[in-house]
Amino acid sequence: MESVETLAKKRLEPTWFEEIREKASQLIGKTPYPDFKKLKYKDWDLHLTGNFVSTETFTANANVAQAGENLAQINLPDEYRKKGVIVADFHEALQNYPKLVQKYFMTKGLKASDDEFLAEHVAYLQSGLFIYVPKDVQVEIPLTCEYLQKAALASEYVHHVLLIVDEGSSFSYIEKLTSQGNEKSKVNFVCEVIAKKNSHVHFTSIDNLAENVTSYLNRRGYLEKDAKVDWAMALMNDGRTLGDFNSDLVGDGSHAELKAVGISTNSQIQGINTRVTNYGNNTIGHILQHGVSLDKSTLIFNAVGHIMKGSKGSDAEQESRILMLSQGARGDANPILLIDDNDVMAGHAASIGRVNPEQLYYLMSRGLDKKMAERVVIRGFLSPVLEEIPTADLKQVFSDLIERKISEK
Repeated sequence: MESVETLAKKRLEPTWFEEIREKASQLIGKTPYPDFKKLKYKDWDLHLTGNFVSTETFTANANVAQAGENLAQINLPDEYRKKGVIVADFHEALQNYPKLVQKYFMTKGLKASDDEFLAEHVAYLQSGLFIYVPKDVQVEIPLTCEYLQKAALASEYVHHVLLIVDEGSSFSYIEKLTSQGNEKSKVNFVCEVIAKKNSHVHFTSIDNLAENVTSYLNRRGYLEKDAKVDWAMALMNDGRTLGDFNSDLVGDGSHAELKAVGISTNSQIQGINTRVTNYGNNTIGHILQHGVSLDKSTLIFNAVGHIMKGSKGSDAEQESRILMLSQGARGDANPILLIDDNDVMAGHAASIGRVNPEQLYYLMSRGLDKKMAERVVIRGFLSPVLEEIPTADLKQVFSDLIERKISEK
């Protein structure tokens, strides 16, 4: 086990970051737990202890490959260097870009005091990636990142991604989070996206953690005036998952589109909170969540749209739908709208049910057996997120994961 002080000294962190760790450690046990409707998770093995095991590096068909606490292996397109885009291992960024890290790390949408798992995250932070896109830069090639959690070593994995896209810039970020092995372990993974004025971020993630890995995943967007973030998130984990995905529409005219899909199998439990908070005027926040629950698993979608007082002309829309494909499966889709002002638009749709028998009948009448017909329906049901994935290779990865999950039925 490693103490907070040992972690800081081992990585030769600057004094100011040591102080951030220490303050976070003092919050542990004093901060609230995240509020997840219809989900009892406090007995899950999510709390961090500093149980880190050294791992070997790995190579991947990606711009960034990172395993455990190892420094990131980074191979960037020439376009990034020419345009001044910074992509650095988090601890190298503490040394080389301290002013930027200090300005943005856990100072906008996220704070260590927000909940117990964020306090533990900052105190025990193990590894991460820092990305900065300068002002008025249009990046054509997406940044692809693969993060590997060594479940085979039963090591905790505490990882932080800090992505800042400056004014007038556009950027696409793709991350794939996977496990190697299946020993009992835990993941605490946080990603901050800071979208400055008039910027555009396309964010894609595919999570594929093993059955005995319990995970806390937190992704947060902070959007300034006229900024837009398009989120496409696929939760293909096999273990217990607590997902907390939020966008704060702080600037007037900011816009977030959150699309998430999840598949739960066996006796797995996944709880997903997706929230958009409209602070600025004329802001738009849309949530689309589709999920499939099989076997004796549980899948819970909580969609929260909150229009704050003073957010005139804002729009909050949400849709959450779950298909249950066995008698023992459980699904909950909970729409929550909080409206604190007038002259706004808001709406929700939520449904839980079985595969449409008319769709199955039609497909089977065209020669498909029942199992294949169900797969076709499921693929169509999850297609809204599949369509948002920007590269053909990653679409195939997502497609293969869908096939693996539903073939377990």
